[in-house]
Amino acid sequence: MKKKLIAFFKKNPGRFFKSKEIAKRLDILEEHEYKSLKSMLYNLFEEEFLIKEGKKFRLNQLPENNKITGVLEVNQAGFGFVTLKAKDAGDIFISSRNMGAAFNGDIVEVALFAKQKGKNLEGQVIRVVKRKKKEVIGTLEKHHSFYYIKPDDPSLHRDIYVDPVNLKGAVIGDKVAVGKIDWDTSMLNPEGEISEILGKAGSYDTEIISLAKEFNLPYRFSEKVLKEAAAVPLEIDSQELKGRLDFRNDIVFTIDPEDAKDFDDALSINTNENGNLVIGIHIADVSHYVSVDSGLDVEAVKRGNSVYLVGKVIPMLPEQLSNDICSLVPGKDRLTYSVIAELTPRGKLVSHEIKKSIINSSRRFTYEEVQSIIEAGEGEYSEKIMELNRLAQTLRKKRFREGSIDFLTPEVKFKLDSQGKPSAVIRKDIKESNMLVEEFMLLANMVVARHISLPVHSRKIPPFVYRVHDLPDSEKVNEFAKFVKSLGYSFNPSASSKSNQFQLLMLSVKGTEEEAVISELAIRSMAKAVYSVTNIGHYGLGFKHYTHFTSPIRRYSDLVVHRLLYNYIEGNGKPVIPLGKLDEICDHISETERNAMEAERKSVKRKQVEFLSSQVGEEFHGIISGVTHFGMFIKLTDNLAEGLIKMRDLEDDFYVYDDKKYSLVGKRTKNQYRLGDKVNVRLIRADLEKSELDFIITGD
Repeated sequence: MKKKLIAFFKKNPGRFFKSKEIAKRLDILEEHEYKSLKSMLYNLFEEEFLIKEGKKFRLNQLPENNKITGVLEVNQAGFGFVTLKAKDAGDIFISSRNMGAAFNGDIVEVALFAKQKGKNLEGQVIRVVKRKKKEVIGTLEKHHSFYYIKPDDPSLHRDIYVDPVNLKGAVIGDKVAVGKIDWDTSMLNPEGEISEILGKAGSYDTEIISLAKEFNLPYRFSEKVLKEAAAVPLEIDSQELKGRLDFRNDIVFTIDPEDAKDFDDALSINTNENGNLVIGIHIADVSHYVSVDSGLDVEAVKRGNSVYLVGKVIPMLPEQLSNDICSLVPGKDRLTYSVIAELTPRGKLVSHEIKKSIINSSRRFTYEEVQSIIEAGEGEYSEKIMELNRLAQTLRKKRFREGSIDFLTPEVKFKLDSQGKPSAVIRKDIKESNMLVEEFMLLANMVVARHISLPVHSRKIPPFVYRVHDLPDSEKVNEFAKFVKSLGYSFNPSASSKSNQFQLLMLSVKGTEEEAVISELAIRSMAKAVYSVTNIGHYGLGFKHYTHFTSPIRRYSDLVVHRLLYNYIEGNGKPVIPLGKLDEICDHISETERNAMEAERKSVKRKQVEFLSSQVGEEFHGIISGVTHFGMFIKLTDNLAEGLIKMRDLEDDFYVYDDKKYSLVGKRTKNQYRLGDKVNVRLIRADLEKSELDFIITGD
């Protein structure tokens, strides 16, 4: 027990835990074990290995030299936090004056200040261990005789000076990449050299390239990789069909967004003699065309995933593969890897088969077309679609009963003109057609992960890539519960199944103005889903076994899963990738996924700001989505754009930030602005360079 606890707290050095939470994480179920755990916690506290606050324990972890290393995250307000590498570790507050010569995202060494009661740990950056970015993207400007780069990223809080001899032909107003950044002291600005001219600031192509450069997204394929893709044969060798299941005479179809070009999943449904439903989930067999350690493979693992910016996709694989050879286009023979699942009409999984296959898609449907068929009950292949939809609804209800959470995260899509400028912003509606596809993809991913965990001839579970989602942090859940209760919603953080509590809450806020804010804060209270070789289950889905199998054209994780799975089922049964390398791949693709999500969010935000830039002075309805000591963030109800009301623009009183009540409180009037409050605002500024919106209050 002592060894278990020491290992647990060393793995989670910055967090407090109650004994019950520790027991749950260590899978301690027996009463006598739990008593032993509690006794040992107090022993470790007396030995000063742990520190104790109330009923919570934390590692007594301050290093002897009072120095610690972590990643600096800079807030737009100028201050920042250093997050430690260890999972769930605490943050170190860094004021703007104590950041030294560090940028947002840098790995830094921090000297810790003496801990003050009731305050977070605070420190000062004393050394930059590693820069996150070798290049910074920005616009070239000039003041008197000085040239400088104004960074696109507002968290990069310093302009970068450029000597005229290092302009490389760039002129004022150009969007550029600046490298060889030299910055030794915070007393002076950093200096650098222009490494690439991206184009004229403001043009659509330039903005896409600059965004890709900013997030280190490779947006061009090398000639070697393109040649390798071009050499892939279009025709399927007849020898390749041996041993594959043949679905070319079955009705198989794809369902995708209207603007999709890469179709990596298709569905089929049949009823067998006993009345059970046989679902075919057919996934593009990318692993047949992309061999291990080939140029295509090396490029794919580097990218990790495709990135979907507004109006532009940066694909993981060249279009020769992603939009043609591997894409399940209608009327063409395509190699696939299929999960064939037999289910009862009530959604119980009876049996499954996972096998390489070949299909010829009968029809390419859009979500809108399928939705029309569902609503009208008629149309091409309507009987198949209606059957799939009925079963999907059954599976969905069953999944929610068993602990899955339906996070309602409203999204927007843009209509762009020929110049790439947004002419309209439309909220996406998630309809039955979307949920139909989602349900069968979840089923396939779960079946594959569960198959790997089945004991076959007493073998050990082989190395594999899982999609995992850890339990939420209890402190964050308690804070979240206080917030939603302040809005009048019911949420019990102490319930035996918090996932059911989350699901009940999500259902109760569906369609309300608070939906976007509550959903976003609920997700923030959760751990992040990641890829891992250790299966701890997926809390958000309520699955004990889960992986990613259904999108190998756009996710490297799925490509690896295909390779491992095939080798375990039909190959020699040995891992094709060593466990240590698999672990590295999981860390890498988890990071590329986070990076892609940040780039996609920024792309959306830029277009929202660009769309609203012509509407300065107009009034909007919104909801308070964030409250800080420098103001409050407003999310507009119609287009989900988010902007700031600065504290100085609240002119009717002097407001003070109350972090316990998530509110700003007027000193004289006692007027309150709380997280989740509905407000009417006027747009007073739209900054395209910084992608920022500023509002003022116009009334309640």
